[in-house]
Formats: sequence, C-alpha cells, structure tokens
Amino acid sequence: MPEFRKDPIIGRWVIVATERARRPSDFVPHSVSDEGTAESPCPFCEGKEDDTPPPEIFAIRNPGTKPGSPGWQVRVVPSVSPVLKIEGKIERHGRGIYDVINGVGAHEIIIETPQHIYNMADLPEEQIANSITAWIERMTDLGRDPRFKYAMLFKNYGLAAGSGKIRHAHSQLIAMPVNPIRLKDELVGSRQYFEYKERCIYCDIIKQEMDTGKRIVADIDGFIAFTPFASRFPFEMWVLPKKHGADFSSLPKDKRPDLARILKVVLTKLKKALVDPPYNIILHTAPFRMPKAGYWKTIDEDFHWHLEIMPRLTRVAGFEWGSGFYINPTPPEDAAKYLSEMEP
Repeated sequence: MPEFRKDPIIGRWVIVATERARRPSDFVPHSVSDEGTAESPCPFCEGKEDDTPPPEIFAIRNPGTKPGSPGWQVRVVPSVSPVLKIEGKIERHGRGIYDVINGVGAHEIIIETPQHIYNMADLPEEQIANSITAWIERMTDLGRDPRFKYAMLFKNYGLAAGSGKIRHAHSQLIAMPVNPIRLKDELVGSRQYFEYKERCIYCDIIKQEMDTGKRIVADIDGFIAFTPFASRFPFEMWVLPKKHGADFSSLPKDKRPDLARILKVVLTKLKKALVDPPYNIILHTAPFRMPKAGYWKTIDEDFHWHLEIMPRLTRVAGFEWGSGFYINPTPPEDAAKYLSEMEP
C-alpha cells in the first residue's frame, strides 16, 4: 500500500507509491549515453584554455606552469553566461509592495579534469579530491566578500539534469546576497530540533540509519551514504560526514580523499545500477556568517553539511507542483538494497 512519509527536518511530505514500484531496469531509457553528440571541440579540455573566459580564478597546477596555460589538474573560470555579475554594490529597494535586489553575485565553473571525461564516477579518486579542494578554496574566498550570504555548489550531469552541451566533468558555484529558501527551511528545522532536544538532527539521523541499516548504501572512512527515509526521487542519496560539522569549507585536508572515495563509490554504483543516468549533486552547507545583533549562535551545533545526489529518473508534474508533495515510485529501502549490493 502507498504511504505518506514526512521529512523530519523540514516537514515535507513524500508519497512512496509502492504500487507503482519501479525497478532499476525501468529507468534505463533515460541514460546519458543516449543524448547524442556533444559540443566539439570541447572548451574545457587541456590546451583549450583560451576558449574559456578570463581570468583563471583558481587552479591546481603542475609545478612551473602558468595561469591560462596547460599543465593543470583542476581549473576554475568565470561562467560564459553568468546568472549573477560580480561587479557592483548590493542595492535593496522596494517596488511598490515588492522587494528588489540588483543581481550582484558570482558564477564560477570548476573544471574537474583536464581530460575529456564527463561523469565524475569515471574520475580517479585523487582527481575528485582535487575538485573538493577547489570547491573549498573558492567557497572560502567568496565567504570573505561581505556582499554574499551563501555560495551554492552544484553539479548537473546529463541534459535531463540541466547540463549543457559540454560533456566534460564540471561543477558550478553561485554566490548570492541572499540565502536560498530551501536552505532556510533546513536551517529552521534543524534549529527547532536542537532547541527541543539539544542535539543535531542530522547526527541523530545518521545514528538511526546505522542502527537499522535498511537504507545505507556505503559507509567508508568517516562518511556515510544512504537513501533518505522520505526520499523525493528514486535512488536519491545523501552523503554526510559522521563527525558533526556545519561548514563544508572546514573539512580538513586529510579527510578530502575519504570524501572523494565515497563519492567515487556511490556514483559508480549509480552508473552501473541505472546505466549511466543523469543526476544532480547539490551541497547543503551553513551560510556565510558575520556576527551581528541577533546572530544565530547555535548554527555550528544544530546544522550538518551534506551532499544530496538526485538521479533524474522521473518528472515533477502537476500534482507535485500543486501540492508540494513528491511521488517516489521506488521505496528507498529497495533502492538502498540494490545499490549496496552493486559492486563499484
């Protein structure tokens, strides 16, 4: 029988439609490998540095190489079509009853490999770790800008997930002068739970998932991946550090290879189980914080950074848009069992 499941953090309801249960093979037609030809030549490949907008913002380079030239492992450049512009001051004003802020921000592209490889699952662990370092370096730097409140890191893989024609592994970082509403929902839910129980809700979720074991996909070197109890999408996964931490940018250098390892494992499992599906990865981390009157003093204790991996296997339709509910045709327990048994 179908059942409603409530997300314990933000109170969102999900319908797990067991009577519509779909197996991994039912999703194969959505494979990224069926998307046709990509843009050629690729502007993200090594040797094509002049094809990306200047300047080179950050790079992990081989010794003796210069910015804007070959010899890099990870490279960060401005977006060719930025959502927000870095220049200018934040100006807030009213337009009748409406609030307006000018579009100041930053939009950066993290090119994750010099080789022409598209799926992060196909990168070596060391290369994924380099990407994690680039993410942290850029978020730390953007956090110093008093104009910005949050930097959203995300990856779109495949056309169905919003990727463009460039089939080369990359992620994006957009810094904004406001906090996203979905993050606010998590922040508020986490604080309310902490005020009531004096514990981090994510830490409690990790403990319960480890106790039951029903939804765990991987447990590797201090990181855990599981399918959430109220999964919105088939084969949705969360990756969290077992050790509490609110800020992703505080991840120590010696733990970055461990995060790279579990990402490599779960993305490879996903690729094999669902025949290379499109997916999104979104980082949820605490916003930039500048102490002031009314400063949220418990955020370091009540929030817990995490990565959400969402295969794009179903479409959000009228019921979901109208109700705010999601319909998931694959119970997360079934998804976790299938993925955990899949050899990476």
